[in-house]
Amino acid sequence: MATVAAAAALTANDSHKKNRIQVSNTKKPLFFYVNLAKRYIQQHNEVELSALGMAIATVVTIAEILKNNGLATEKKVLTSTVGMKDENKGRLVQKAKIEIVLGKSEKFDNLMDPATTTESEAADDDKK
Repeated sequence: MATVAAAAALTANDSHKKNRIQVSNTKKPLFFYVNLAKRYIQQHNEVELSALGMAIATVVTIAEILKNNGLATEKKVLTSTVGMKDENKGRLVQKAKIEIVLGKSEKFDNLMDPATTTESEAADDDKK
């Protein structure tokens, strides 16, 4: 429960970032975040993935999927700890935090639009 409150607090503090994705490992499936990151890269040329605690492994997995598929390049990785109130006990708890910034790869547009290249090649073949 503390992670959910922390994610909400972080979202309120960092709402000025349009290309930030706050990842949770309980709310959405992995590939929801992968596809959302692709869309953010398309719109903003980069995406910032961030997570707290147990969701860090999910962020790293998302980043690796995008990098291994040739869609993104790693620009920056930041780690830190964040102090927050534990909802149950009311005391301050230290949570690990990661932020990974991924940029658009050179191959991104070609990999994202295989249908258009195939259609245009087929149209060129028809003209011949």
